[in-house]
Amino acid sequence: MQPSSSKKRPREAGDGAEGSTKARKVHPFFQKRSEQVDDDVGKPFRWLPPLGPTGSCLHAVNQAPASTTKVAALDLDGTLIKADLRHTADWQWWSPVVPKKLRELHEQGYSIVIISNQNLKAAQLKTWKDKVASIARALESVPFRLFAATVKDQYRKPMPGMWYELERLYALDGVQIDKEESFFIGDAAGRIYSKTKKDFASTDRKWALNLSIKFLTPEEHFLNLAPHTNVELPGFNVSSLPDLPQILPSSSSLLPDPPSHELVLFVGSPCLGKTSFYTQHFQKAGYTHINQDTLKTRPKCIAAVQEAAKNGQSCVIDNTNRNAATRKFYIDIAKKHKLPIRYG
Repeated sequence: MQPSSSKKRPREAGDGAEGSTKARKVHPFFQKRSEQVDDDVGKPFRWLPPLGPTGSCLHAVNQAPASTTKVAALDLDGTLIKADLRHTADWQWWSPVVPKKLRELHEQGYSIVIISNQNLKAAQLKTWKDKVASIARALESVPFRLFAATVKDQYRKPMPGMWYELERLYALDGVQIDKEESFFIGDAAGRIYSKTKKDFASTDRKWALNLSIKFLTPEEHFLNLAPHTNVELPGFNVSSLPDLPQILPSSSSLLPDPPSHELVLFVGSPCLGKTSFYTQHFQKAGYTHINQDTLKTRPKCIAAVQEAAKNGQSCVIDNTNRNAATRKFYIDIAKKHKLPIRYG
């Protein structure tokens, strides 16, 4: 298999073409959170600034992984390394063939991306990061990128947040991932072997299903074993929902005709598609996008809505807005300016 023709070296800090100048080193205490990175510059394996509104998604690279259209995503514990050493600094390959298989994927033009859930306490997390650095040293000829979700938020599998970050980073390099050519390998596959023996979870298989990419177990990929067909995926299955219109009643127009000044208040959990819905339907109509992930604080969101209302500008408040107390801030603005407000 030939390497993908769409391959670019990822952007990193320090890639500018300007001449070198000496800068005064700032103590970590005075650094912004986005600047607080381990002193790994120039090392083969290095931690990059964490991702997400609260920095809950750890991000690291080994060597200089290229952004390619084909992605081989892999779980860590129980897939690349044995899971029974999970909370120690020691580790062993899941199988002796793992390093060779990873090199082959790299040579075939795949971007290798490790996707891991690590809900650990501070001391455990330090041990885990040391372990990852040791694994990277054993893979000095294999560039890879790593994401790790450290809390239960939009990044934790089976939520797709880590994949969305990967897509965003690749887009900066002008690369769009080909899902048909990409896949995910994980051991949390929902396999049932007997009445008393089964996989501890089905998280990895669900993650691949949520992204519509091919899923493989370590046994299938590394050992070439046949797929285990007795599988159970408990919990909510979005594909089981009926295919209903996006707008109810379906005969109504989503946007007012003729156009009028209004506020639209989105309500819903992270990763439901609120921002995508805004982009598809409201952005072209000139609605201002107000989002706390961008503005960082609720007071700034409220101020932005007040400014839009004052200037006669329609806007979409794209936050979770999970309770009546939060929604009341924006409802009061609509009442003050005598504006219609809709929920989405």
